[in-house]
Amino acid sequence: MVKNDLKKKSIAVSDCPVTYTMSMIGGKWKPIILYLISKGANRFGILERGIDGISKQMLTKQLREMEDDGILIRKIFAEIPPRVEYSISDKGKSLFPIIDAMRCWGESSLKV
Repeated sequence: MVKNDLKKKSIAVSDCPVTYTMSMIGGKWKPIILYLISKGANRFGILERGIDGISKQMLTKQLREMEDDGILIRKIFAEIPPRVEYSISDKGKSLFPIIDAMRCWGESSLKV
């Protein structure tokens, strides 16, 4: 049925809900970053130490993308040295059922 629908109407990549979702949480690092922040790792240094293999540049890029997408909230404290903390927005929290489903699938697939 879906195949027939696709023949009738061409879907632009930008209109694809799966593509949109993957742009929010796709890739190697974003689900891990979201998970760690949800568990209280809300500062850059803690995140960097908690993610094996991620560079500072990549962590910065991923955090900025998620902030721009409205998934994360970045709060800067007026201290010396400046302190920055990340929290998950309501939009970001709405992604957790998807990430949890990915975790469940991974757990069951690893057992096979």
